[in-house]
Amino acid sequence: MQEIELKFLVPESRLKGLMRQARVKSSEVTQLAAHYYDTPDQQLAEAGIGLRIRKEGDAWVQTIKAGGDGIAARLEHNAVLDNEQVQAMLDNNTLMPDLTIYKNTSVAPALAEFKLKKLAKNLTRLYVTDVERTTRLLVDDSGSDGDANNHVEMAYDYGEIIHGNDDTQRDAIQEIEFELISGNIDFLFATAKTWCKRYKLCLSTVTKAERGGLLITEQQHSPAVHADLDQLNIDKKISMPAFVRAAIHNCLLQILPNSSAIVAGSEEDDHALQLYIGITRLQAALQAFASYSDEINPDWLPILKPTAMLLNEYRELAHLASHIEPNLQQQGAPTVNWTTDIDALKITPKDAVSANDFQLTLLELIAFTMSDPSLEPQADQLAVDKLAKTLSKQQAKLGKAVQELQSKKDVGSDNINIESNDLEDDDLQSVDLDDSDLENVDSKSDDIENIDLDDNDAEHELHEQLTPLLYISEFATPLLDKKKSKKKKAKKESKRWLKYLAKAQKTLNKYHNHKMYQQRYQLKSKTDSSALYGAGWFAAMLVRDLKRTEKHLAKVTDSSIFR
Repeated sequence: MQEIELKFLVPESRLKGLMRQARVKSSEVTQLAAHYYDTPDQQLAEAGIGLRIRKEGDAWVQTIKAGGDGIAARLEHNAVLDNEQVQAMLDNNTLMPDLTIYKNTSVAPALAEFKLKKLAKNLTRLYVTDVERTTRLLVDDSGSDGDANNHVEMAYDYGEIIHGNDDTQRDAIQEIEFELISGNIDFLFATAKTWCKRYKLCLSTVTKAERGGLLITEQQHSPAVHADLDQLNIDKKISMPAFVRAAIHNCLLQILPNSSAIVAGSEEDDHALQLYIGITRLQAALQAFASYSDEINPDWLPILKPTAMLLNEYRELAHLASHIEPNLQQQGAPTVNWTTDIDALKITPKDAVSANDFQLTLLELIAFTMSDPSLEPQADQLAVDKLAKTLSKQQAKLGKAVQELQSKKDVGSDNINIESNDLEDDDLQSVDLDDSDLENVDSKSDDIENIDLDDNDAEHELHEQLTPLLYISEFATPLLDKKKSKKKKAKKESKRWLKYLAKAQKTLNKYHNHKMYQQRYQLKSKTDSSALYGAGWFAAMLVRDLKRTEKHLAKVTDSSIFR
């Protein structure tokens, strides 16, 4: 069967109030002792599968979870075991799952890549959980016809995850889940939103199995999740409402794991960066494809935009402190302390992501992706019939922004004549330093003042048009080879187009980031003269970055496939 549930972390400040609502007369308290199994190298976890044997009250239940939509829905199969047999195995320390019960079940395809006999021999108990679960059944009592069939189970879990071979290694569990037992999925989201508002809950996609795996590998959080277009589920016959849902779902697959890590306490730069990118992709989809669905809430963008801006401000300073500054110092630059600047930020990534309006927006976006697109008025209109026009319109905006930038090349850039070696970055933040880039900085420091730091409008507008065009093109181009006679040619054109766009965006991002770093170092130099070194180095980079950007932008504007 398919399990549909939403999981949240509970802030300590709201726990007492939440427990008063959880532990009512009709609620039940159950002790759950679970044993989780995998291969020593966690092959099941790698495949997104969780396997456990758990004592639920007086019964022992073997459960496997797999697949699903990657957000709120998963396949689940439960099998009640013989208590006497389980107890005998426990006494002999031989308790192991029986994989033969999954033949001809809904979860069989998830195990298809494994040879079950070989897998069974390699299974081991990696960790256990000791949890007190408080459950309460929530029923729709609004009085509408059929509402009596709407049931959601609230389950609050409090306990520990314990290492299977070292019980001194433990991790606390304090989370609440809402699972749809029966009825309309809208009731699940309405219920979750009510509790989220009242107790400031934060969505989490981290399962107990994932947390157990992290405990085994001595990690605090899973690695940051990048965009994965292979998980974009679309085809040529997809409708406009279904297409925009698929695009938003793909963005959420990047957003939710990274936001989950941040609300759980991660301060890693990459989680903030990938969450920022995910939100930026989501904004691009919502803006470009707004007319594809009548169910898109116009209030989403005004909440997403400031959240992205706050994340961006933090990651800029954090990257300066953790990467840029150490690299500059290796080249002989004097030390510049950015700690006070970071501490001066009023809002941290955790604050921004935990904000109630952002969490409620995530809930509404998940609900939107799980709603039925066939009920919309435009359900009979194919997305492919409108995509070319949508992209053509966006490219026209880009062309205008390119012309504007060309007419307003950086004021003062011709006054700077610092030699610099070519430099390649693998992502939009990476910076390597070379002595040849820095050797003339001190002698040219006076030229830094010739850069007009306020003349950013043209570059900003270009960035605002190019980045969304890349993201929506990635969503759309798989559908634009619709004519069978030109299929191979269309695929080749689409691939080349995306390559040009990606290179242009990479060089523009580098230019954009180097300009931001240059501005921060120059501003810092007003109170710390040591910052002039970094300001001069990045000023040198801007001259080269602009030329590269213009070169790649020319290929983009000359090779449109959407005219």
